[in-house]
Amino acid sequence: MFTGIVEETGEVAAHDRTAAGARLTVKASLVTGDLRPGDSIAVNGCCLTATAASQVDGLLAFDLLDETLQRTNLKDTRPGSLVNLERALAANARLGGHFVQGHIDCAAPVIAFEKSGADHRLEVALPKEFARYVVYKGSIAVNGVSLTVAELKPESFVICLIPYTLGITNLRALKPGALVNLEFDVLAKYVECILSK
Repeated sequence: MFTGIVEETGEVAAHDRTAAGARLTVKASLVTGDLRPGDSIAVNGCCLTATAASQVDGLLAFDLLDETLQRTNLKDTRPGSLVNLERALAANARLGGHFVQGHIDCAAPVIAFEKSGADHRLEVALPKEFARYVVYKGSIAVNGVSLTVAELKPESFVICLIPYTLGITNLRALKPGALVNLEFDVLAKYVECILSK
C-alpha cells in the first residue's frame, strides 16, 4: 500500500529485455537508505519488488513481467528516464495522499501540458471503460502521484499541478502524447463491486 506522495525521482540506469520481460535498474539516493531485496516500492506508481538494492551505489533492480510492460509506461523507459519512487506505507506513517495500491489500471496519453499562472495544467485521456471511477474533485494516481481531478470531460480529465509537485516528480518532463500510468480510486471499485451484488 502506498499514498501517492512521491519521495524522489530516480534515474533509469538500464532497461534490459529478458526471456520473461525486462530487468529495470534505477539509480536513487533517498529510498535506498533502508530498502532491502524483497521490499515493495512504487515505480511510476507500479508496485514492484526490489530484486537488488545497494546503499553503496544507490542502485535498485526490478524484474518486469510482460503483464507489467503491457499495462504500464515502464516499457518506454530508457537510460536517463526519470521515474517516481515511493516506499511502501509504514503502519505508523501519515496518510498524506490517498490509498494507492500500486496496481496500474492503464497507461493513457497526455493530451496537453501547459503553464497556467504559477501552476501547470495537465490534461490526460480518460479511457471509456474507466470513466466511471473518476469524479470531479476526486483522487487519482498519475505516475504514482496522488492528485485531485480539477476538471472532468467526456473523454479526458484535467489536473492542476503546483510548482512543488513538478519539482519533486517526473511530471515536469511530460509532453503531449507521452503515456502516464493511471490508478483509479480503489474505494470506487469496492463500491461498484458491492452495489453489483
